Amino acid sequence: MRNQSRYLLLITLLLAVYYVVCGIYLNHLNYYSQEGLFYVEKTKIILDGLGNRLKVMGLTSPILPFYTSFIFSFRNNILAPVIASSICTALLFYLMARSLIKRVSDVFYLLLLLVIFLLHPGILYAATSGKSIAMVLIFFFLFFFNLLKFYRSNTTFHVSIASICLVILIFCDYKFIWLMLFFIPLVLFITIKSLNLGEQESIFRLNQSFNNPSMRRKLINKTFALYIILFVLPLACVICYKLLNLTHAQDLDYFNESPYATWTVLADKLSFDQLSTSPVYQLPETSILISLRMLVFCPLMLVAVYLFRNSTYQILTLLTPFAFIEFLHIKYDKVFLSQEYYLIFLVLSLLAVLYRAQIVRNQLILKAVVGVLTLVMLYTGFIFLQSSSVREERSFIAVLLNHTTDARQTQNRDLANYINRLPADSHVLIDDAIAYPVVAFTKDIQKLTLPYQEGVFLSAIEAPDKYDDYILLATQKNEVTGFTQLNDRYVPVIKKSNSALRLQRVFETDDWVLYRIYTN
Repeated sequence: MRNQSRYLLLITLLLAVYYVVCGIYLNHLNYYSQEGLFYVEKTKIILDGLGNRLKVMGLTSPILPFYTSFIFSFRNNILAPVIASSICTALLFYLMARSLIKRVSDVFYLLLLLVIFLLHPGILYAATSGKSIAMVLIFFFLFFFNLLKFYRSNTTFHVSIASICLVILIFCDYKFIWLMLFFIPLVLFITIKSLNLGEQESIFRLNQSFNNPSMRRKLINKTFALYIILFVLPLACVICYKLLNLTHAQDLDYFNESPYATWTVLADKLSFDQLSTSPVYQLPETSILISLRMLVFCPLMLVAVYLFRNSTYQILTLLTPFAFIEFLHIKYDKVFLSQEYYLIFLVLSLLAVLYRAQIVRNQLILKAVVGVLTLVMLYTGFIFLQSSSVREERSFIAVLLNHTTDARQTQNRDLANYINRLPADSHVLIDDAIAYPVVAFTKDIQKLTLPYQEGVFLSAIEAPDKYDDYILLATQKNEVTGFTQLNDRYVPVIKKSNSALRLQRVFETDDWVLYRIYTN
């Protein structure tokens, strides 16, 4: 066992290096995720910015992935998100593999797990893109893993650990707060099954529990105890964080709704707008088919359900994410489901296999089925990324396979390099609500006047000649030009208010125009 742990640790380290090298290669081709660049820009503000940076430090969301990226920014800000996502993905492999070797001695399943983490396009995307997907998958895995351990041992300690994992999961992706809704009826069902009753069917067990005063009290007490252990901590943490937002930003939902606090506001809207205005219009995923899409992406879920076929409430636990995904599709009807929500089913199915594979007597058939489905998942993972509704995911596959550079980020880097070459005492007015990729590539952030410097930024917009030497404006071609004041419509407005102001174009890309400011 000790030797296995050593070999497993070595494999994990090599896997992390593999992911980092792949991520560096993608960065060399100018592939950067919007989320990663957002973290890089906020890190630069905290480390090198001027003025009050407390709001940026405490309210940037999702906060835990941001802090994880921040930890690895000591050497290279640009690579920090990639290093963070690579290490987190390798850690996910370690957690799953370690759980596997404790339960199953057959090395086949470990090799299968390694193949998935080496070759599955979705896992590679999570590891090398610099996004928070890997952290989400880690705590999603730990949450369900501890629930399964609770079902086996009936020890509430595991529920407490699951609750902590749920808190961290919510602060990695706030949408997972809705997962709690689907555990409310499930907790009651689990409590009924845990009672020592003669009946087997749940409806008869419930009837018997309520007809017996002693059993009724036990049912009510145990149900509410589980509710408190599982849900109170996540709700309390969310409420405290919302109050923190209210105190510092005068808005309870600032962390979730402001483009200055989270990258998802513009990314979600832009993803839908691009497809809805495209000549080839693609409808959002149909609600009836969304669960089928998940099964096509991860057919191993069928094996997972089969392995728990003798336990109804455990099957319902495995099916809970399907209800969660359907709910997200209804609530966020203009947002396409990203790769993250597909990968949770891959992790959940692997958890079921590593947890229950040893109970199957005919291991040869199980290995054959799991092996074939793994090959199918490698193919479907590629197809789903290639045909994704999210442009960033399609770009990942295109850059990875075609070895071509990402033209958009190339232009952003060229613009940032021009700003880097400006005199040291120059100042540039930029709105990082949409221009954070440019800011992320800029070396000296003290040259920039940004919205976190609230008083200075607002004054600079009204009188740019008094505060700055240059101003960056979004062009009409820029897809997010409507989300900032600093666009092409700003020029006639500012010239009308100050007839002596002159703007000279000094650098231009498809999305941006950099003007030099001077007066007559």
